[in-house]
Amino acid sequence: MVDATDTDVPAGVAQYTGMRGISAVPSYVILQPTTLCNLDCAYCYLPARKFDRRMPVEVAAATAATVNAWAAERDRFSVVWHGGEPLAAGREHLAALMAPFNGVEHHIQTNATLIDDAWCDFFREHDVHIGLSVDGPEARTALRVDRAGREAYSRIVRGAEALRRHDIPFAALCVVSDPSAELARELYPYFRELGCYALGINIEEHEGVNDRSNAYAEAAVRGFWAELTAQWRTDRAIELRDVEFAIRYAGALLHGDADAILPRQMDPIPTIAHDGAVTLLSPELAGFSSPHYGDFATGNVLHQPLDEIVRRAGEAAWIGEYLRGVEACRAVCPYFGFCGGAHAANRYFEHGRFDGTVTEHCRNSKIHLMEGVLDHAAPQHRGDGR
Repeated sequence: MVDATDTDVPAGVAQYTGMRGISAVPSYVILQPTTLCNLDCAYCYLPARKFDRRMPVEVAAATAATVNAWAAERDRFSVVWHGGEPLAAGREHLAALMAPFNGVEHHIQTNATLIDDAWCDFFREHDVHIGLSVDGPEARTALRVDRAGREAYSRIVRGAEALRRHDIPFAALCVVSDPSAELARELYPYFRELGCYALGINIEEHEGVNDRSNAYAEAAVRGFWAELTAQWRTDRAIELRDVEFAIRYAGALLHGDADAILPRQMDPIPTIAHDGAVTLLSPELAGFSSPHYGDFATGNVLHQPLDEIVRRAGEAAWIGEYLRGVEACRAVCPYFGFCGGAHAANRYFEHGRFDGTVTEHCRNSKIHLMEGVLDHAAPQHRGDGR
């Protein structure tokens, strides 16, 4: 899925204290049913999306051996199928991969281009929660293309129409590559009309095989978040996850309860690749290695139980370096209580190491998000009287 630090904010935003460690039990796991994606989006970070490397059922079964025990101890535990394009694995194979899991919620993040009536029947049968990826109106979704360079928008819309026709609720995930107040004014009504119940915003990230710059002008990013907040405050038809979390944190801070917002321990977010390799903390690191750190995977479920891999997370040198970076964020960043430290993948792909602090992703999706929400709350800062 899934930052840290700098600039000026009201005094007291960084009240969070205490060394952050990694929880031994995650709240969800991510599994890659296939590396293949039928699209070739310009900002995609995945390295092997041209190849159909499917997860063997043995990998899913080995993962489920631990996950089922975790799920039995919790009210809610999610298994997220994320590719590639998960639906490219096919209904029969995806059903076989899901079969070993008990007591979990299944989630699929899909580009929606393959969704039809048969897939909707599958979602109903397996009680699957759907996240649909689309970047707004057709002109704003132009970076989502297939391997021949053809637009994917019309196929995405057909998929969304099928979900609505079958009364299947869906959330939406939008990648923003040109943040501005004007864009925010387009996006909110678009997604309201699309029919999603929740919207998540990913401002484009420089990571994986995507080497496009994500250094955007501060005014543009703050303006985007401020206007998106204004749109939502006017018509709260959609759950606007990023903005609502920022508002909730700001309110907790004012009441002296901010420490309760950020978990004391990090979710390890185990990502299980098609071959069983497990990468922790940042799904975007899966499938990558470096001459300095070696393979970012910390084990394989075909050779070790997943709970053991998670418990031994600290043995990986890069994770130790990352945790030191988190503490460096705590020491210098007034936003630490809001974000908990820059994400591991963003540190690595932007800085080439894990113990740096502020990243462009921090600025775009944490710092300027909070600033934009506060700008909306203070009309004198916006100068438009609203």
